[in-house]
Amino acid sequence: MSLESDINSLVKSVDLELFDTSIVSEGDETIYRVSVLSTEVENGKRKPISLDACVDLTHLISPLLDVTPPVSGDYRLEVGSPGIERKLTSLKQFAMSVGEKVSLNLKAVDKVRDKLRGTLKKVEDSKIFVEVDGEEVSVDYGEISKARTYFEW
Repeated sequence: MSLESDINSLVKSVDLELFDTSIVSEGDETIYRVSVLSTEVENGKRKPISLDACVDLTHLISPLLDVTPPVSGDYRLEVGSPGIERKLTSLKQFAMSVGEKVSLNLKAVDKVRDKLRGTLKKVEDSKIFVEVDGEEVSVDYGEISKARTYFEW
């Protein structure tokens, strides 16, 4: 099994869902970041995860990383939410974000639209369905150059 699948098993064991793992550098520090979402939905939106849940998950993941470090050298483990505004880089992440507001930059396929902003309605195979101004628009995942969720204040 891969490190990510082992982490995914631990995440599921505490009733959360793995959104992403990444290695980032901030200053002279290396961070192994594990981003998780709640599996609970309320009023069509995912419930936030608690700090206690992040701490508990950190205590579960840390011993695994002692045996199978994600990077060579020193690093810091960070477990948390990916945030209300986050990049979407895979079909899985799109599926996990259904019901949220999304902003899509499209590759220059037909020059009709190069950006879409609306509510992510569903994901079917490689098609992303977004409601824009009351109209459902489908976009093939391969036509998206950049995507993120956003929050309207």
